[in-house]
Amino acid sequence: MSFLKNLRGRLLLPSAALLTGCNTVLLNPSGDVAVQQGHLIVVSTLLMLLIIVPVILLTLYFAWRYRQSNTEATYAPEWDHSIQLELVIWAAPLLIIIALGALTWISTHTLDPYRSLKQIDAQRTVPSQTQALTVEVVALDWKWLFVYPDQGIAVVNELAAPVDVPIRFKITASSVMNSFFIPALAGQIYAMPGMETQLHAVINHLGAYEGFSANYSGAGFSGMHFKFRGMSATDFDHWVQTAKATGTELTRDGYLQLEQPSEREPVRRYAAVAPGLYNAIVNRCVESGTICIKDMMSDDASGGHGLTGLPAPMTLDADSSSQTLAVAIQTTGNPAATARSPAHRY
Repeated sequence: MSFLKNLRGRLLLPSAALLTGCNTVLLNPSGDVAVQQGHLIVVSTLLMLLIIVPVILLTLYFAWRYRQSNTEATYAPEWDHSIQLELVIWAAPLLIIIALGALTWISTHTLDPYRSLKQIDAQRTVPSQTQALTVEVVALDWKWLFVYPDQGIAVVNELAAPVDVPIRFKITASSVMNSFFIPALAGQIYAMPGMETQLHAVINHLGAYEGFSANYSGAGFSGMHFKFRGMSATDFDHWVQTAKATGTELTRDGYLQLEQPSEREPVRRYAAVAPGLYNAIVNRCVESGTICIKDMMSDDASGGHGLTGLPAPMTLDADSSSQTLAVAIQTTGNPAATARSPAHRY
């Protein structure tokens, strides 16, 4: 029996050693947004522990203090109410809930991913003339495409940004819902086909950070990893020039080929990007001859393709034996259609 206990203790030692080597990036991030989110996690946990820890300790104390063998403990089976105890039991959790609610309300608005950044870090605000770096993110099966519209380049499975420069991510997906997540930078944001989500963030330290998909999206999901590189302004400019010098053009036909499912794609660079490609991806009309979603919605709002709606009023004729409902339907480009439409009797 003692041998088994010793064996169990020895088996736990490697697990403890592995835990000491964990990189808790969520609580030690390199971007200001992630730092604020990490603080929110810590503060919320501490507030909840103010209730959880005393409850656990009191539970253990009561179990020991009022055990059956302790004949010195007060035995009061008829006791059922104490105003003082009720105030403690209900007031403390209520105060914690109010504090958590206020903290959540403030943080939800402050850390809104659609909100432009007001600060670079806790000590520095964003200068008024600073231009945010725009990155258009497309989640593919099973890889990531990053388009830099201002720089005119695109990269597969690699992302870079200069340190202390606000980044505006515009995020979508090609087929199924996915999730864009760089733990060191900011929280995860869903990528969904046919629509665009956004994320504003900033990286404050040089380095290479892990990025990946945080939402299961099929067979190649586990390989949807990429490197996010925080660079100096000079190194970022060199990175852009390297892409322009070594890459090819990402045309619409090239994108349709890239869109096909593949796994664990190497980094691929494009020196130029077809005009309007990202908007075509969002509106599901990259392929030639396909109607864009925004055009379909505009057409539906105006009454539908080929129709101007039903502007003609309905007339109701009644007599002693029946009612006649005449409905006039106007068809664009075919005036005779109205004349051929018979009156309907109900």
